[in-house]
Amino acid sequence: MKTDRVELRPFRMEDLEDVFAYCSQGGVGEMAGWAHHRDISQSKALLETWMADENSFAIVQKASGRVIGHICAHPDSEEGRADTRELGFVLNRDFQGKGLMTEAVRQILRRLEAQGIRYVWACCFQNNVPSRRLIEKSGFAFIQEGSYTSKSLGKTFPSYEYRMELNCGLPSATTAALQECKKS
Repeated sequence: MKTDRVELRPFRMEDLEDVFAYCSQGGVGEMAGWAHHRDISQSKALLETWMADENSFAIVQKASGRVIGHICAHPDSEEGRADTRELGFVLNRDFQGKGLMTEAVRQILRRLEAQGIRYVWACCFQNNVPSRRLIEKSGFAFIQEGSYTSKSLGKTFPSYEYRMELNCGLPSATTAALQECKKS
């Protein structure tokens, strides 16, 4: 899956240094509910998990060839609905604020729509303003406040929960947003 500036692809073991580069940045993992990595062995264990997960993708910046983050669209953990996915993403701090994650999110939404997925959930911690803005700009609708308990951080975070209904040939409140995504 490619956009103008990024490629989404399965992870490879040769991505380890790049994965450690962003997983070791203080504050990056913490905004996703996990402690930043202090040792490359932590990143290696996580990378091996992602390599075995068909729902997790490396975000590669085309210009540099570096893995700068990851994005995933996992099956529904709440109700087990086959037509529903949960979106998650993390980006190296050095590449934030440049629209790269927006491209990645739009590309993954196109893929999910092509697969016949009808609903996509996205959640973020209430203090994670950049993720909230990205989720809203991508066309997700706010559903409710919630909370997430992180075992690795030993803390419960208040969160915002969003949902998008993909077009899939049916009328949708977010059809216009998806059409705009397809143009870019």
